Amino acid sequence: MKSTRKNNSTRQTPPTPNPIPLTQRRLKTKPALAVMGILLLGNLFWFILWVWPSDKDQSGEEIVASIDGDKITRQEWLSEMESRYGKETLQDLLNEAVMEKAAKKYDIKVTDEEIDLEIALMRSAQDATDTANLTDVQLRQKVRAQLILEKVLAKDVLIEEEQTATYYEENKSLYNIPTSYRTSMIVVSSKGEAASVEEELKSGSEFSVLARERSLDTASASLGGDIGFITEDQESIDQAILKAVSDLKPEDISSPVKLDDGRYALLQLEEVLKGQSFSYEEVKGHISRELAMEQLSPTIAPEVFWSEFGAEWFYGEAK
Repeated sequence: MKSTRKNNSTRQTPPTPNPIPLTQRRLKTKPALAVMGILLLGNLFWFILWVWPSDKDQSGEEIVASIDGDKITRQEWLSEMESRYGKETLQDLLNEAVMEKAAKKYDIKVTDEEIDLEIALMRSAQDATDTANLTDVQLRQKVRAQLILEKVLAKDVLIEEEQTATYYEENKSLYNIPTSYRTSMIVVSSKGEAASVEEELKSGSEFSVLARERSLDTASASLGGDIGFITEDQESIDQAILKAVSDLKPEDISSPVKLDDGRYALLQLEEVLKGQSFSYEEVKGHISRELAMEQLSPTIAPEVFWSEFGAEWFYGEAK
């Protein structure tokens, strides 16, 4: 080991180059330290993966559920989902993509205001049962694709201004949309059972879970109790439901409500859409398309454009 003491020899040592400043030396050591840190973390990560217990069967397939020892693998789960919902979901995605191609080719524009109008009209007509389980983004995409389809089909159909104005005057009520309430409900047979459900909800149980388990209304139970948007002038809905839900705030749950048929319901208000009225200028484009579509085949769907844009899919069916 070299001594740190000064050498007393009279022999002169050659001049030492200027030392590297401390800040520069630190900068030069940082990349090396960073690399060493990354390597260390990487080794630690792979070690954890190696020792971490993996929920797989003997064939190496991941287990997602088990019932009394009988296991369901991820592959079985995904295959079942694909067989039940895969074709319809893929068809929707393909239709939306095809319509975007059509919009670009035919220079079709769809505004947010047009989408808002269509959604408002759809909800006011209680025509959203097949979209109740869609997110807002998914619903807007679906409506946009439909608008593009209608605009492409109607672009060569001539509708006179007089026709649209007359239609508006004769159907003004369609464009005066009342306040609507997105509602979920649990229907049970007796007041005692309703009280039991109410206690479970107060204890923290999820409304949608209890709806699936206990509601006698099978149509809404399968959707977690969701009955879509209802309005105060909607004759098809029990008036007791309408009265109770109009007194709630979003996310509130009602006390048990006695229905006309003697059963009881608990209601949850999901969302409120304030009523609005649309002027002729705001809806004349919509009316023009409606009148044009009446002159065309009602069965025309986005699939008619698949061949035009070279669309192909996994199921191999010609469209």
